[in-house]
Formats: sequence, C-alpha cells, structure tokens
Amino acid sequence: MATESSAGTVTGDGVDGLPYNVFGRACPSRHVLKDVTHAWGSLTLAALADGTFRFNELRRRVDGVSEKMLSQTLQALERDGLVHRDAQLTNPPRVDYGLTELGREVADRLLALIALVESRMPEVAAAQQRYDEGRDRQSSGL
Repeated sequence: MATESSAGTVTGDGVDGLPYNVFGRACPSRHVLKDVTHAWGSLTLAALADGTFRFNELRRRVDGVSEKMLSQTLQALERDGLVHRDAQLTNPPRVDYGLTELGREVADRLLALIALVESRMPEVAAAQQRYDEGRDRQSSGL
C-alpha cells in the first residue's frame, strides 16, 4: 500500500519503503518523468490542456516539432496513461488526442511551472547575460 510522506514522496511496501524512488536507477518512474519533462512531452501535454486535437492540429500548436517526434511523444505519453488516443473508423480515418485524468493533473502542474518560467524570464535573461559575459572574460584571459 502506497502512502505519502510529509515531504510528498510516495512510499510503500517496497525496498526501503520506496518502491517508486525517481532517484533509483531502475525505478520505472524515471522513464515517466523523462517522457513528461522532455521538451516535446511537456509542450504536448500543455497544448492538450486546451482540449482534444487531431494530430496535425497538435503539430501546429507545438511549433517546431517534427511529425516523427510528435508521433513518438504521443505514443510514450499514451503508454504512460497521460494521453488518450481516440481513433474513429471514418473515411478518412480520424484520430483525436486528449488528456486522461492523470494527464490533466500532470498538465496542470506543468502549466504552473510554465507560467512561473515565463513570468521570470527577465531575471533568467539577465542571469544568462551575466554568465555569458563572465565566460567571455575568462576565455579572453581578462
């Protein structure tokens, strides 16, 4: 039986009470985290938060993603239980993608992170500029 610790870590009856410890090399949660936090995974989940989309609609929303990469991303997210693929037997065939209940919860948290990052971009840009200027001084021997 899994429980949540005071730190928010899921614990249970596994080895050392942590069957799903993302820091463990063999933990399957690491693969799900990779699928969710990969750039295309995050953007796809965030885009699907606005509703269901057909493949090409989704590809236009996630600007820059290739057809192959979007297809692989959707398959991984579907396998993880975050995305639902609804194939309709029409002519031509119609396939819609949407979030599952779990996918909605993950997307909501991603959207909060995206909002935070976007709102703090002036600070990020300033930090990047300071870093780059410091690296330029180091490389020029100043």
